[in-house]
Amino acid sequence: MFGFGKDDKNALTMNQPHPDSLLDTGVQGVISKPLDRVDGPKKVTGTATYAAEYAIENVAHGVLVSATRGHAKIKTIDADAVKAIPGVIDVITDYDTFIRNSQQGGETSAPTQGVRTVDYFGEIIAIVVAESFEVARDAAKQLKVDYEPLDGTFDYEANKGEAEPAPDGLIKGHYDQGDFDKAFENAAVKVDVTYTTPSQNSAAMEPHASIAVWEDGALTLYGAYQMPTSDAQQLAKALGVSASKVRIISRYIGGGFGSKLGIAPESVAAAIAAKQLGRPVKAVMLRQQVFEATVRRSNTEQRMRLGAEAGGRIVALGHESITSNLPDEDFFEPVGIGTHFLYGGENRRINHDVVRLNWTLSGSMRAPGEAVGMVGMECAMDELAEAIGMDPIALRKVNDPEQDPELKVPYSTRQLTRSLEEGARHFGWDQRRKPGQRREGDWLIGMGVAAACRSNQLQQSAAKVELHPDGSATVSSAMTDIGTGSYTIMAQIAAEILGLPVERVTMALGDTNDPPAAGSGGSWGAASAGSAVYLAAERVREKLAKAMGVEPDALTLKDGMAIGDNRSVPIGELVGEKGLSAIGEIKPGAQEKQYSQAGYGAHFAEVGVNVITGEVRVRRMLGVFAAGRVLNAKTARSQCLGGMTFGIGTALTEDLIHDPRTGKVVNHDLAEYHVPVNADVPQLEVHFLDERDIHANPIHAKGIGELGISGAAPAVVNAIYNATGVRVREMPVTLDKLLDHLPAL
Repeated sequence: MFGFGKDDKNALTMNQPHPDSLLDTGVQGVISKPLDRVDGPKKVTGTATYAAEYAIENVAHGVLVSATRGHAKIKTIDADAVKAIPGVIDVITDYDTFIRNSQQGGETSAPTQGVRTVDYFGEIIAIVVAESFEVARDAAKQLKVDYEPLDGTFDYEANKGEAEPAPDGLIKGHYDQGDFDKAFENAAVKVDVTYTTPSQNSAAMEPHASIAVWEDGALTLYGAYQMPTSDAQQLAKALGVSASKVRIISRYIGGGFGSKLGIAPESVAAAIAAKQLGRPVKAVMLRQQVFEATVRRSNTEQRMRLGAEAGGRIVALGHESITSNLPDEDFFEPVGIGTHFLYGGENRRINHDVVRLNWTLSGSMRAPGEAVGMVGMECAMDELAEAIGMDPIALRKVNDPEQDPELKVPYSTRQLTRSLEEGARHFGWDQRRKPGQRREGDWLIGMGVAAACRSNQLQQSAAKVELHPDGSATVSSAMTDIGTGSYTIMAQIAAEILGLPVERVTMALGDTNDPPAAGSGGSWGAASAGSAVYLAAERVREKLAKAMGVEPDALTLKDGMAIGDNRSVPIGELVGEKGLSAIGEIKPGAQEKQYSQAGYGAHFAEVGVNVITGEVRVRRMLGVFAAGRVLNAKTARSQCLGGMTFGIGTALTEDLIHDPRTGKVVNHDLAEYHVPVNADVPQLEVHFLDERDIHANPIHAKGIGELGISGAAPAVVNAIYNATGVRVREMPVTLDKLLDHLPAL
């Protein structure tokens, strides 16, 4: 992505474990504490500036135009009639440059472009620019487009037989180990079931938005983007300009969940319009366009085959999935990604097939793979436990391997069994009854459990730390905060190492003019950019020691004072008139291949199912997680609460529906795409296990944002079975799937 700078003493490649961390020896006492978010006051007072809120002079307003066909060629667009509307500036169609599909996160090549041929209903084909948003919106609705219809593929059920093997990507499309067929045939106990999950949308609160400003041939884009460094490179290539001519500013993001990893159509449309018109252009996607023209999580069909010995040890593990995406797209939902390392079993088959449909692009959504793949895996484990007559927790413990069952390397850390045991103790698992045996009035009550796992990743990232003569510090990086707490935890890291109160650290994030970073995605943000901050602060600390005339190990920094050699000096007096600064940079190395790195945990849920209406209510949930060092107990807990809430949505409400005749997303807004609301979510309980991962990075932390969702949904689904004795394998578990099977009054 980018190279080391000149100040590369603290450019670290993780080729060796990093057992010693200054976060363990610092005396400021702020790391891991549940501190309030440093950006919180700005957000609650409305002074945090989001992408569409920058006050840019002479800005014109653009509204995107969506295709109203599922597969067709554009013959003509009648722009003249719309241009005649008072207040309309222009109608811009750039068939070759407009984005056909949003880019996946982390890639730097140009997105798929060219919209003369429409490949899905809602594809962005034009932008209408006017002096006001209202005029632009009205004109966009009036724009007439003449299409030549093309035969499309819109019905998943009718076409899933044409699924093709997924290309190798993040994981292998097809994977076999041992002799799965023979082992499954000879297994003492077998489970062969199919689970399905529908398409889902990230449904972030903030819609995708961009303001494009050109000056002297260079573009500044104020956008809602999770990964500005790679996004700027994508945008430059899409526009055909040098990457040095594109700057992205993304200070605050109102949620992304993967949908803002790569650039979306509004960025290129705004940039093209602004360049042609010679004035800034703002483009904000309508909510319906967010659903139709960004990315969705693919629907999945998962055949689970588990074969086990009578004592529960798995001898055959099969997880075969069908997902969907547009023709020629390489991405596939990696449904079995967690299955590869979660449980033992020497005979394994983990396959992914893709059916090509003219539906909205499939892409990354929070915990791609695990979030839906563990519905199949963990519900099948529940069924296997039932078939054996074994407690579900005991079954998981029996199959907790000592090393990665495929890579044959040790785990860097792994506390799955302990998570299950601690969760069972806190939750009162010993009070669980057999299916359908606990009733309170009209409500059947049940408990469910599921394991949690999420692979850990380190991505190349950099950060700059500056120490000023007044004893304050500034931390800058192109890293982003999508609501996860990046501003706060990075301030804590710098404050701990430099011996400063957190309020003396100023954070500057989300600007590609600052040191490049991988951004927020894949749960790598805190560990990657946080490690870069750590390395930069460590270098500044070494410079302070030199100015103090002591060895770094003999220097103590606390409350703005440098203490060493029997002296105590204000830090500001050591930095000189220009201050001290350093850049830290980290990138992955051999450790990620020598050790299997992941976070683990366990979810517990209790539900009530009404025997009259079939309504399901989650009564309580508890999660136990181990993900290395917890950098801020409050923001980490918040991430897990959000993930568990996501899991409730997967289990009970979220269902993005495609019209099988046109591919159109039918429920394309927050009124009809049902995410869990306050009344759906009970009091959630989160516990963290103490852990340090010396193989992951110098701050010993691992990703936690997506661990909280992984396994949450199947815990709820398994609880529904325990309550009712009814096994629903089609997500979400809505009342119509339960009602006919519930016991009579």
